[in-house]
Amino acid sequence: MSTARTRIRRRRWWLEVGWKYFFAAIVVFYAVFPLVYVLSAALNPRGTLSGSNNLFSAFDLSNFAALGATSYWTWVGNTLLVGGVSAVGAVIMGASAAYAFSRFRFRGRRVSLTSLLIVQMFPQALAFVAIFLMLLAIGEIVPALGLNSKLALICVYLGGALGANTFLMYGFFNTIPIEIDESAKIDGATHAQIFWRLIIPLVTPILAVVALLAFITAFGDYILAKIVLTSEDNWTLAVGMYQWVSNQLASRWGLFAAGAVIAAVPVLALFLSLQRFIVGGLTQGSVKG
Repeated sequence: MSTARTRIRRRRWWLEVGWKYFFAAIVVFYAVFPLVYVLSAALNPRGTLSGSNNLFSAFDLSNFAALGATSYWTWVGNTLLVGGVSAVGAVIMGASAAYAFSRFRFRGRRVSLTSLLIVQMFPQALAFVAIFLMLLAIGEIVPALGLNSKLALICVYLGGALGANTFLMYGFFNTIPIEIDESAKIDGATHAQIFWRLIIPLVTPILAVVALLAFITAFGDYILAKIVLTSEDNWTLAVGMYQWVSNQLASRWGLFAAGAVIAAVPVLALFLSLQRFIVGGLTQGSVKG
C-alpha cells in the first residue's frame, strides 16, 4: 500500500512540478552552453572553433594578450563613449518628452503621441539608406555631424529610440500623482524645479531601465555603426571584431572569443548594478497610460 502511494505521489509531482524542472534544465543548457563554448575558445591558443570542440582542452591567455597588438582597446573606448553618451541622452530626452506629454495639455498632444507610436512600427532597415544620404549631405556643411563621426552616430541612436523611450516613460510618469506638482507650484516652484527636484527622483527605476536598454543597444549595434563609421580608429567593438571573422580564409576566432568575453564585462556589470530597478521600471510603467 505504501509503495502504491509513493508511486502516486511521484507521478503527481512529475505532472504538477517535475516537468517544469525538466524544461528549465533544457533552457539553462541552451543559455549557458554558448557562453561556456566562447570562454573555451578564448582560452584555446589554436584560434579555431574546431580546436575548441573539446571544452577547456587547453588553458592559455595568449589570445587575451594578443588583443593589445590590435585596435581592440581603441574600439572599447569608442563603444563605451558612444554607449554612455547615448544612454545619458536617451534618459534626458525621453524624460523631458514624457514629462511634457504627461503633465501638460496642449493642442496636438494626442496626434504627437500617435505619430511617435506609428513611426516606431516601421522596421529600422527602411531608414538605413535615408540615414546614409542624410549624413552624407549634412557632412558637407557640418563635418562633425556627417559620416565617420561618433557624434553623428550618437544622434542617430537618440533619434531612433526617442519614440519608444517616450512611451515607456510616459506610462511611468502617469503613475506619479499630479498633486505633487500642484503643491510645488503653490510653494512657488517652477516647472524646471518640479521636474529635476521632485519628479526625476521619483522615476529613477524607469530612468535606469531606459539607460540600460539604450546602452546595450548602442553597445551591440553593428549595421548603423558600420554605415556611419568608416575609419578603423572610429569603429566600435561590433564593427571591429566582425572584421576578424569576416574572412573565411583567415578568421581569428580566438581573438574574437577573447574580445567577446571582455566586452561582456561592462554590460554584465551595468545590468547587475541596475537589476533592482528593472522589474519595477518595466511593470509600473505598463499599468497606466
